[in-house]
Amino acid sequence: MRSARNPGLGEPGPAAAGRAAAEGLHRQLGGRVKQLRADRGWSLEALAQASGVSRSMLSDIERDRANPTLAVTLRIARAFGLSLGDLVEMPGATSGVTVIRASDRAFHYRSDQDVRIRTLSPLHLEKDVELYEVQLRTGGALRSAPHFAGTREFLTVQKGRVKVEAAADAETLNPGDSATYRADVSHAIINAGRGEAVVFLAVIYR
Repeated sequence: MRSARNPGLGEPGPAAAGRAAAEGLHRQLGGRVKQLRADRGWSLEALAQASGVSRSMLSDIERDRANPTLAVTLRIARAFGLSLGDLVEMPGATSGVTVIRASDRAFHYRSDQDVRIRTLSPLHLEKDVELYEVQLRTGGALRSAPHFAGTREFLTVQKGRVKVEAAADAETLNPGDSATYRADVSHAIINAGRGEAVVFLAVIYR
């Protein structure tokens, strides 16, 4: 789901370190996918059919030319019968604590005039879940097409007033309120207040 950006020069140390770690994970993933595919004697086409990820995307991942989303990485892991952690684990890690700095723009998934989304979950998260901070500007809305069958979303409103829609159902939430709903149907998170709204969102895959 994530589309990393290339930050400018002169950023503070933590951001540069976080970016380097993310780039290291991407390089590790490309080599890992290529090795696993070779071990199984699979062609790119065979892996594409098993994972539902396009052949061209898989080729770019193996050559470190693509920054796959967590959803795409999860599909590849499942095709190999692995967890996300097993697929992208980096050897030689010196700490059991992974930090995503607020200033690290490599984890800023989307930013436009209506919505800003920041990824809160690392690539090697070992559960089938993605975590995000979503900021909705006045009048902003995050509308999504159906995800995989069985996918659900859980959100908590930190600031503002938010309307949640899932197919024909809708509820309005205030600060401190939480909601869970189907995400394998068309769904939306809408700023229903007069100022900025902030929610924390978990996407949970079945």
